[in-house]
Amino acid sequence: MVFCFFFSRRNAFLAFLIFPINAHAQSAPDSPENISVTATRVPTQAANLAAGVTVVDRKTIEERGYVTVVDALSAVPGLRVVQSGGPGAQTSVFIRGANSNHVLVLRDGVPINDPGDPGGAFNFGIDTLEDVERIEVVRGPLSSLYGSGAIGGVINLITRHGRATPHGHLVLAGGSPAQLLAQGDVSGGFGIYDYAASVEGFSTRGFDQTPRREAAVYTGEVDGDRAKTAQVELGATILPDTRISVLLRARDAKYGYDEVGGLAYDGGNATGYDASLFGRAGLTSNLLDGLWETSLYLSRLQEDRRYTVTLDAQDPNQGSGDSRYHGRRTDAQWNNTLHLRDAGPLTANNVTFGYEHQSDQSDTKVRTNSTFGPDDSALRAHDDTDSGYAGAQSTLYERLALTGQLREDATTIAGGAFTWRVGGVLDVPEMLSHIRASYGTTFRAPALYDRYGIDSYGYVGNPNLRPERGQGYEAGFTTDLPAGQDRNLSVGVTYFHNRIHDLIETVYAANFLSSSPVNIDRARTEGVETTLTLHAARWLQADLTYTYTDARDLDTNVTLLRRPYDQASGNLRITPIPALTIAPELLYTGVFQDYPTSNAGVPGYIVGRSPSGLIFNLNVTYQLTRHVEVFAWGKNLGNAAFEPVNGYQVGGASFLAGARLGF
Repeated sequence: MVFCFFFSRRNAFLAFLIFPINAHAQSAPDSPENISVTATRVPTQAANLAAGVTVVDRKTIEERGYVTVVDALSAVPGLRVVQSGGPGAQTSVFIRGANSNHVLVLRDGVPINDPGDPGGAFNFGIDTLEDVERIEVVRGPLSSLYGSGAIGGVINLITRHGRATPHGHLVLAGGSPAQLLAQGDVSGGFGIYDYAASVEGFSTRGFDQTPRREAAVYTGEVDGDRAKTAQVELGATILPDTRISVLLRARDAKYGYDEVGGLAYDGGNATGYDASLFGRAGLTSNLLDGLWETSLYLSRLQEDRRYTVTLDAQDPNQGSGDSRYHGRRTDAQWNNTLHLRDAGPLTANNVTFGYEHQSDQSDTKVRTNSTFGPDDSALRAHDDTDSGYAGAQSTLYERLALTGQLREDATTIAGGAFTWRVGGVLDVPEMLSHIRASYGTTFRAPALYDRYGIDSYGYVGNPNLRPERGQGYEAGFTTDLPAGQDRNLSVGVTYFHNRIHDLIETVYAANFLSSSPVNIDRARTEGVETTLTLHAARWLQADLTYTYTDARDLDTNVTLLRRPYDQASGNLRITPIPALTIAPELLYTGVFQDYPTSNAGVPGYIVGRSPSGLIFNLNVTYQLTRHVEVFAWGKNLGNAAFEPVNGYQVGGASFLAGARLGF
């Protein structure tokens, strides 16, 4: 497995443009798991989407031993996962070099970014996957579909739903370091009713996430995690083409983290608590003999986070604190799809339109103490957004798939934002290829803390902030090459280019006694995503990715922090006998810019280079009987000490083994 790491960055960039065979693609475009709803709001084969799309389905989750959302996203091209500590710790995702709060996260199409977060971002480090049927990752500007925050892309967590035939699973596993996993799900239907329910508990003793070389006081303390999730959905088909449903999801987590202060300290005096409650009621209906699909959804999200730091005599920062973040979001949606008849050369004609109302509230109280003195801040604010959207999708002469979307968002504070996007995919069967291109505009409304936050160090929010805005385009192709019976090769290459302006940045007064956010920054991100899927034989499949990203501040021409030029992943699926599946995974992250922490544990204030890292994972499953499967997986088996954030290293080698029972 060769990723061409020996190229220089510039040569690698050009080589993958010219020789896509050295890269990776996704699975065959006609496979069911490559159908995406998120990219256009209409179920569409990935080959016909003018966007970079990756679908991580349930089969992939189980075969590769993914337990958390972090696991499932780590091999997605164009996406970088940055975890500041162990499970539960703050985890950001950068898509195509955009900021972490430029990624919009959905659950079944409902935005679930945390309104209580100072940047309005989503913490990817907490959620597990038992209740997830698949994850759709769509890269590129998507504000015209989903509104604020979809600058880099959208990640849609699609939950499991009930089916007619009752069935379920039970998973029990244990391993090192003191890991326990218990999962259970059941779904089915009777008469007009359907149901789906799942529960999950995961705990680990964890690892020491602070490198010994970077701790002012090193204790070897580990950061454990205990997370519990439960979800239930009940539905009823009250008419032949009309269904009502209610979904409720609850999550609770408690985890240790390393205190961030003037000096790095890895003591056990910092604990995080996270509780989330999500509810949704919906009605879907097919009218006019299926020509009109319409749905109404009302959802409520409650996020409650608490971080406590107790005074520890060994702590050189003498830190303590009790900080609480409460976010609330109410979201109402009316979504529609019209399936129109063919009109001459135009076929597969669909029109989408809808309305969304979103109300956000943040109630935050931050109280910390250290050798620098007390730091108190508070925020209590809300914002309402009303949005309307429309889109069209059609195929011209059964060759050219065309899409277009537009949307208007109006917030009570930041005013309005109009965004649009157009794209096309040309099917060239003579070349066994699909050629695609798209262009779109984006925006992100200022977070509530940006507008109204205040702290004891002189920070004052700016209610006059404008939305951050951007535009971007991409162009690429996918080629599918048959190579004989049970053999085929799929290659994909995409070039992307995005510009973002009016970025919000905190500016300090000349005396550094006060600060406030203003719209002054600009950024540009561009690069190449390459994918390759090789079905070498009935028993062997390889999925490889390579992404080159150049993300820069346009005012200083400095590379943006924590955006590596080079990223790559490799996954194999080996089935030497039908019952046995062996799935090794290799994840590579190139060097990147960060604020390095010194060997004495002093945080840096000058940007420097952070080293690259290589992680090796392995999952093995064996089907004992029709209803019993045993599995074993190992994470970071090479025991790499890679630091995704300078000063926080990944956990060491871990192992989990258990059984999955089906009924």
